[in-house]
Amino acid sequence: MKVPIVLAAFGTTTSARQSYSYLDAHIRAAFPAHEVHWAFSSRMVRDFNQQRRGRKLKGPGELLEELKARGFDWAVVQALHLVAGHEFYRLVEEVQACGIRTAMGLPLFWSPEDYGAFLEALAHKLDAVGREEAIILVGHGSDHPSWATYPALQYLLSGRFAHQVHIGVLEGPPSRQEVIARVVKSGLKRVRLLPLMLVAGRHVQEDLAGPKDSWQTALEGAGLTVTLDATGLLHYPGVIKIFQEHITNALEVIPDRDQDRYDKSFA
Repeated sequence: MKVPIVLAAFGTTTSARQSYSYLDAHIRAAFPAHEVHWAFSSRMVRDFNQQRRGRKLKGPGELLEELKARGFDWAVVQALHLVAGHEFYRLVEEVQACGIRTAMGLPLFWSPEDYGAFLEALAHKLDAVGREEAIILVGHGSDHPSWATYPALQYLLSGRFAHQVHIGVLEGPPSRQEVIARVVKSGLKRVRLLPLMLVAGRHVQEDLAGPKDSWQTALEGAGLTVTLDATGLLHYPGVIKIFQEHITNALEVIPDRDQDRYDKSFA
């Protein structure tokens, strides 16, 4: 039997779940010989869907045990995380406790090649922005050592793109005030605000664009004109390609299997 692929996300309670459908279609097309399943690590998300939508979502452990009962010896678990932070390592612990053997597909930002591929994935959008407009990409942030992903990305973006690109986070450094101060100091009056998040869920709706104490209101309060692009990263073909490569890498460490790589015509 072909090794099944489990796409493991934290989940969302908003319409941003449509991003998962978009990714799902691409993964199924790229790995047509493999079963593709979804698991959601957030109990809150699973309970919300059960109570409000009558839809039962499975956690990673539950799904993997079901695959084991069906006779699978191995599964690939692709972590749908931006960085290797708390959520990723909790997922690893849950997966390791299951009876089925697993190969982990790594988060979006793991290797130097991932960062380079991400810059190319964003190039079409960032290069289209005028030189008189600043760009701010806002991520979740973290108190995990993986917080260093954000300044590393800031360094690489600054070297790749001529115009003003800033990385902001909801938690941790750099603070919103620091980022806004840098934009104001640059003299630019217009800002394009983008989520550095896989899906444009509640954080985008409330923390980036909400009517109170959001990035948009704070930027406008500093005299800046703001345009919000509320597109989650899972809608970027180049980002999907990174996850496809991570799935392929996970498949390749599994012994005694058919040599399957994803169909690059769908990349």
